[in-house]
Amino acid sequence: MRAIPRPGPGDVLRVPGKESVWDYPRPPRLEPVARRVRIVLGGATIADTDGAYRVLETSHPPNYYLPADAFIAGALVRTRGGSYCEWKGEAHYFDVVSADRTAPDAAWGYDHPTPEFAAIAGYVAVYAGAMDACFVGEEQVTPQPGGFYGGWITDDVTGPFKGSPGTGGW
Repeated sequence: MRAIPRPGPGDVLRVPGKESVWDYPRPPRLEPVARRVRIVLGGATIADTDGAYRVLETSHPPNYYLPADAFIAGALVRTRGGSYCEWKGEAHYFDVVSADRTAPDAAWGYDHPTPEFAAIAGYVAVYAGAMDACFVGEEQVTPQPGGFYGGWITDDVTGPFKGSPGTGGW
């Protein structure tokens, strides 16, 4: 497979009033979300909060982290899966469960994140593509391309976004 070259300044889409993911920082930044965040799986709302955070990192649409208690009882089943983020630390995974559907290893969280991300200890992020729908405010998000990063694309964010085939070297 041919690698897609990393976008240069002329390739980055900047639109007045919108955020370019290429203006997001590295290392990433954590910020509170001022809008309601909601997740639907199996036709039911399984999480709903006005107290989410988002992580902004160069080339990625934001990841949204919800407090674990924003999920209905039984929606998160911790698995043995895990990974390491150089910025946030050791992550663990969850199966996400509704009355009639299970999305395996479709969510992750940090029990003991690094000091810069301490606010998301006990919070959970989900892969939007594994859910029926995820919403920021009243807008249904588009999942970040690929299966690794899990960002949520909203109308106020522009790319190009890392995650599509060939973008791994960005």
